[in-house]
Amino acid sequence: MIGKIAGRLDYRADDHVLIDVRGVGYLVYVSDRTMASLPGPGEAVALYTELLVREDNLQLFGFTTLVEKEWHRLLMSVQGIGAKASMAILGTLGADGVSRAIALGDWNAVKAAKGLGPKTAQRVVLELKDKAASVMALSGQASTATSAAAAQDDAVIEPTTPSATVAAPMPTGNAAAQSEALSALTNLGYAPGEAASAVAQALGEDATLDTSGLIRAALKLLAPKG
Repeated sequence: MIGKIAGRLDYRADDHVLIDVRGVGYLVYVSDRTMASLPGPGEAVALYTELLVREDNLQLFGFTTLVEKEWHRLLMSVQGIGAKASMAILGTLGADGVSRAIALGDWNAVKAAKGLGPKTAQRVVLELKDKAASVMALSGQASTATSAAAAQDDAVIEPTTPSATVAAPMPTGNAAAQSEALSALTNLGYAPGEAASAVAQALGEDATLDTSGLIRAALKLLAPKG
């Protein structure tokens, strides 16, 4: 299984790119959103990948984050959603937009993807809604296979993000769950203040919640009323 490609961008097409990895070219299909984020030919690029195996063909699909890759895998598990439809959904909404739409049951947002009808969009939301919180929890943990990766001697080196508090210990227990939930909610566009308030209220109601449960509870509190 090819889980990640890191090399130099050789060329772009409408729906795929060719990445040169030490003289071997990998053709990788990407969404419109991912395509727009990639650098120009000759520059370093890194993408997480998912291999689709068919009887007569092997296709690689590329993603800038592990969260996006995981949503692609889950979307493909829904009846009526193939690789093309999955990439259309991710291209329209992005990984965070998919997380938000499915977590809140907003099938109209999913339906905005090209070629998707209302029944299929509703099926996506119904089948994946219970999995949204666990995928969103990855947002606080997953690294980005960024197109801005530095290149040296044909090797792609991903830049690391410096921590604001390098010496701080990793949080444990509910502290870790709270931190990851806050990160996931702010990545979805919620203001830090309202996200923190919802997380605190959810923890106050049930102090045993793990990351996924905490995100799910906070989203219910943040959902529009009425």
